[in-house]
Amino acid sequence: MAAAWNRVQRNKGAAGPDARTIEDTESYLKEAWPGVKETLQSGAYQPGSVRTVYIPKGNGKHRMLGIPNVLDRLIQQAIHQVLSPHYEKDFSDSSFGFRPGRNAWQAIEQAHDYAKQGYTIVVDIDLEKFFDQVNHDLLMARLAKRIHDKRLLGVIRRYLQAGMMMGGFVSQREKGTPQGSPLSPLLSNILLDDLDKKLDARGHRFCRYADDCQIYVQSRRAGHRVKDNVTAFLETRLKLPVNREKSRVVSVSRSNFLGYSFVGKANPRIRCSNETIKRFKKRIRQLTRGHDREAIEVKLARLDRYIRGWTSYFRLAETRRLFADIDSWIRSRLRMYLMKQWFKPRTRVRKMIELGLPVDEAKGYCQHKRWWFLAQLHHTRFAMNNRWWHKRGFRGVRFYMERFANT
Repeated sequence: MAAAWNRVQRNKGAAGPDARTIEDTESYLKEAWPGVKETLQSGAYQPGSVRTVYIPKGNGKHRMLGIPNVLDRLIQQAIHQVLSPHYEKDFSDSSFGFRPGRNAWQAIEQAHDYAKQGYTIVVDIDLEKFFDQVNHDLLMARLAKRIHDKRLLGVIRRYLQAGMMMGGFVSQREKGTPQGSPLSPLLSNILLDDLDKKLDARGHRFCRYADDCQIYVQSRRAGHRVKDNVTAFLETRLKLPVNREKSRVVSVSRSNFLGYSFVGKANPRIRCSNETIKRFKKRIRQLTRGHDREAIEVKLARLDRYIRGWTSYFRLAETRRLFADIDSWIRSRLRMYLMKQWFKPRTRVRKMIELGLPVDEAKGYCQHKRWWFLAQLHHTRFAMNNRWWHKRGFRGVRFYMERFANT
């Protein structure tokens, strides 16, 4: 239990419906723990409800997260730590999500190996709102095969059925396991292990990260056959609805697995998917919009934090030319931002003279307000070149890609 508490403290997180923070819960448990322990040992423990929050996704939609009370996070974490070793040893080598010692990069590298072996057709299975659709009876039946303590099974079922609180109202849950609780990732892997076992038994090459599963085959005909079989298995055996509109059979170059894709047939290279680049550029536009009066140093610091975090995850991408073009585009956005800040014509002229332009050339900057045009001018690019931006804190995508490639 001490190890579970340390993990909860490290993860931090907001208070649940009872409004107790981690510090409040620590104080509360100094007196209340004996009673809580007794109810756990007797199997009578009743979890609290789960606070519902919605967080934006990269595609403009929202994902529902459940925030349990800190006490329930502690108990779930303890259950996770006890159960995980018993299941981990039997999980598939092709499952990478929410597992110790495994990560998304390993999944991408495995998918890359399949593509290089000639398995360049992807069966992309889209589970429709997986965490909201988990069948409680099916999941509990899987757990009961290995867990023989009925008290523990009862506590887990009550966690699955805990009400969802939103706006002061609590709604009961008959299916699903809330994203955000410590136990949900393990439970999802236990349920989807049935799928992994089926794919392994058939000799399929696949990668699964949580509910994101892709199967690699050598022909579209085989891909459609596999897609139909897997869809039937998921919907019939696991009671998980498959989104038929989003599930597809495509080449690896058109796939999108954990934000990555591949380019080339003979020797495929890892790249960021088209959707990833679109979302990245959308966020850069938000960070460099010129309607605020934020100091450029503050703007650059915020931009640098975002780019550093983004490149840390997408460090496997092998598209140096694309990243160089993106950096050039970002610098143009930043030059345009400065031009908008130097709104008055005389201010623009003075600033360009300070940057080293001759007076006659600088005067050309007072004639119009076509910001993108001004940002693209040769004189502007020369005055605010790569070295100039680097000195002010803009490192860019390529800089961090090269740094992470050496770590």
